[in-house]
Amino acid sequence: MLRRWSAALACIMLWGGCVSFAQATQSLRIFTWDGYVTDADIGNVNTLLAEKGYDIKVEVIDTFADDADQMFNVIRSGHVDVAFLTLFFIKMKDQRVQRLLQPIDTASPRLSNYTSLEPTLTDIPIGMDGSDKLYIPWGGGAYGFYANRDEVDKKDLPVSLADLWKPKWKGRVSFNRSQEWYNIGITLMAMGKSPFYINQLVEQNKREELLRLKADNSDFMNKLTLLYGNAGNLWNSGPVFNDKLHIVSSWGPEIVRENKKGADWQLIQFKEGNMVWLDTINFVNTLQGKKLEAAEIFANYFIGKQVQDRIVNSLSMVAASTLVDRNPLIDNSPAFFQNERFVPPYDTVSGNVVKSLTNRALVKSEMLMSKKGVAK
Repeated sequence: MLRRWSAALACIMLWGGCVSFAQATQSLRIFTWDGYVTDADIGNVNTLLAEKGYDIKVEVIDTFADDADQMFNVIRSGHVDVAFLTLFFIKMKDQRVQRLLQPIDTASPRLSNYTSLEPTLTDIPIGMDGSDKLYIPWGGGAYGFYANRDEVDKKDLPVSLADLWKPKWKGRVSFNRSQEWYNIGITLMAMGKSPFYINQLVEQNKREELLRLKADNSDFMNKLTLLYGNAGNLWNSGPVFNDKLHIVSSWGPEIVRENKKGADWQLIQFKEGNMVWLDTINFVNTLQGKKLEAAEIFANYFIGKQVQDRIVNSLSMVAASTLVDRNPLIDNSPAFFQNERFVPPYDTVSGNVVKSLTNRALVKSEMLMSKKGVAK
């Protein structure tokens, strides 16, 4: 009986013979948002890995990213090696995701494209542990609202976020359901406040103001309830499109796909501006050795010109790299990421407040709709 196993070859005695088995190819498991990693990307990275002598293949897990809680739970399950986290998820709820990640060696020879990233995106404190970087900037955008210009004339476009509450838009606008802080944010913005007003009240320990905001009969609570009650659709991973929806909230990629089919969805430029986000590439803390090197090669490919051009042209996103031929959102607004609309991480307290307010507003809106149904 053999007692020593080669790293590459095992020999097992079977009916007096010896059968050889090559070492199984390892998988580099990627957890990503829908549309971020294409089959072509997987093939290209696997070719790079094979050429460099790595017996490792990229594999996108079946579950697509959805929201902060879901991403935390999936990464914690131990079935992820590389994730595409939205930056502010890293330190949300007492930095629980941060503890699942490892610092990135940005000087690694396998991350040659890192030096071409937009400098203002590489040292954002909410993605760092002291001086250690837990993220590689990949691409971003705005949580925007898009109007179907085949249905909505220019003169009828809403100018302010507050216009979305007008009766004319009831049942004709969609909102994101899974990431509730965006709906909280636009409600606050429509009232002339910072979209992160609740976060600020918690940080400043202004309990009385927070209690007034949370009251059942407060202007804010009534407005948030009306938002959900008037919604034509509430989506989770991605918006739906139908004839009844004339304004659709979206991260952007879905709009590009619809317009390629012949539609004419255009971003509404509200006077209050938009909340912005940055999606990043992150390595889990269990990655090591050759798999860690393979993860760096994967990340380097995704911050290279080919992929970065694709996310601008095909996903309507902001590229993190300066190598791209065009980057319209940044070109038109150089301070796109350097303003008060950059979503911060919510701690456990403010996150729970946001969740509680949302659940109450959903219940109240359903009760109101039910009463109206009975009245009819």
